[in-house]
Amino acid sequence: MQIPNIIKRISQILKKQNAKAIIVGGSVRDHFLQLPVKDYDIEVYGLNSIKQLEKILKEYGKVNLVGKSFGVLKFVYDDQGYDFSFPRIETKVSKGHRGFDIKCNGMMSFQEASLRRDFTINAMGYDIEEQKFIDPFGAKEDIQTKTLRHIDNSSFVEDPLRVYRAIQFCARFNYSLAKETLKLCQDMVEIGQLEELPKERIYIEFQKLLLKSPKPSIGFELMRKLRVIKYYPELEALIDIPQEPKWHPEGNVWVHTLMAIDKMTLLKTGEEKKDLKLLFAVLCHDFGKATHTQIKPDIISAWGHELAGVEPTKRFMYRLTDEHNFINSIALLVEYHMIPTQYFKNHAKDRTIRKLSTKINIQELVTVARADFLGRTTSQSLSGEYLAGDWLLQKAKELEVYNKPPKALIQGRDLIALGLTPSKEFKTILDKVYNEQLNGNITNYNEAIHFVKQLMGQ
Repeated sequence: MQIPNIIKRISQILKKQNAKAIIVGGSVRDHFLQLPVKDYDIEVYGLNSIKQLEKILKEYGKVNLVGKSFGVLKFVYDDQGYDFSFPRIETKVSKGHRGFDIKCNGMMSFQEASLRRDFTINAMGYDIEEQKFIDPFGAKEDIQTKTLRHIDNSSFVEDPLRVYRAIQFCARFNYSLAKETLKLCQDMVEIGQLEELPKERIYIEFQKLLLKSPKPSIGFELMRKLRVIKYYPELEALIDIPQEPKWHPEGNVWVHTLMAIDKMTLLKTGEEKKDLKLLFAVLCHDFGKATHTQIKPDIISAWGHELAGVEPTKRFMYRLTDEHNFINSIALLVEYHMIPTQYFKNHAKDRTIRKLSTKINIQELVTVARADFLGRTTSQSLSGEYLAGDWLLQKAKELEVYNKPPKALIQGRDLIALGLTPSKEFKTILDKVYNEQLNGNITNYNEAIHFVKQLMGQ
C-alpha cells in the first residue's frame, strides 16, 4: 500500500515510543477496491494521552484541535491534510448524531476499536511498520463476494444514518447487502429510527449516491427494498405508474427514472455542483406523471406532467436541503425538460430559441432531456443518439445562446447619453429593445439606438 513519506516518518517516531500507527477506514478499503486513495486516516495505539500525539505532530506540521474532544487531530503537512486519531468507544446516550458518549483509550486493541465501525470493508487496517493488513472481521472475503456486511448489531443500530450509508455503498461498489444486514436495516426503518436523522446528514448520503455511483439505480432500488422510500412519497408515487409502450417499452415510470438517472451519470461534466443539479433534475423529471397519467383504451398519456412536476420536485428537495436557488434551478429543468424534443418537432424559430435562453441554460436543459431520452428502450434511444438535443445545441451555438442569453445591446447609460432622464420608463424602453433583439429585428448597437430614437419620437 502506498503511504506518504510524512506518515512513515511519524510512524517511525511513534515506534520509538512503543506506539503504533495504523492506516484505517476508507483508504484501506479503496486500496483493495483498486480505487484512488484520497484521504488517509491514521489511528495511533500505545500512547497514554492524545496530548502526546499532539506534541509529536506539531514537530512536523500544523495541528488543528477542532476534533480533539472526539480523539481526532487534523494534521496538515505540505498543504495535505491527514486525520490522526485515538482508538475510542462510542456509546449511544441520546437521540441524534451528537448523542454519543465517547471515550478514548490508546491501549485498546485494534479489533476492539474496530467494533464501532459500520461495515467489514471499512474496518480493515494497515500496520505501517509491519507492512501488513489487519482484517479482524473477514472483509477480504466480503470484497471477493461483493457483499456489504455490518459488524456488530448493537453498535450498528446506534446510528440510523448507516442505513443510508448501506444504500450508497452498495450503489458505488455494486455490492449486495448481506441478508442479516438487510434485515437489520429493515427493522431500523420499520421502528422509525431514521426519523431522528437531520436532513443535512441525509443530504450528504444522497450526494454520494448520485455523484459517486456509476449506477445510482442500485441505491434507489435498495431504498425501495428497505422501505426507506416511504419518506419520499414523490419517488414512491412513480412505482407502477404505467407509460405508453410506444414511447416507453422499458416499463413504468419508476423503471424509466432509474434508467435515466444511470444515463445521466455518463453525461456528467466534472463540475460537482452542476452535476448534482442535473442528476437531481433527472431523478425528479417525471414526478408530475404520478398525478397526470391518463389511461385510455388506445393510449396512455401524461399531458402537462412537466409543469405538474414542479411542486413535487420542490417538496422532495426541501426534505434534503434549504438551498432555495439550487432547488428552483432543478424545478426549472423539470418544467422545461420536454422542450428540446418539442422544439425539434415544431422546427422552432430562432427567436423562440433566443427567448428560451433567457429562461434556462440550454446546455443544461439538453443534458437532462438527453438522459430522459436515452433512459428507455426504444430503437431510437438504444442507438445512443438524441437528434432533437443535438439540433437544439447546434442552433443555440449558432445564435450564441448555448449556455447564456444574449447580452443586451444597450443599457441605461446609453439612454442617458441620448438625453433621457432616468425614470421608471427606462425599464420599459430597455425591455422593448431587448425583445426586438430576441426577435432578430435588432442585431447591433446602431440599430438599437435607432429604435430608441423612434420611440422617443413617438
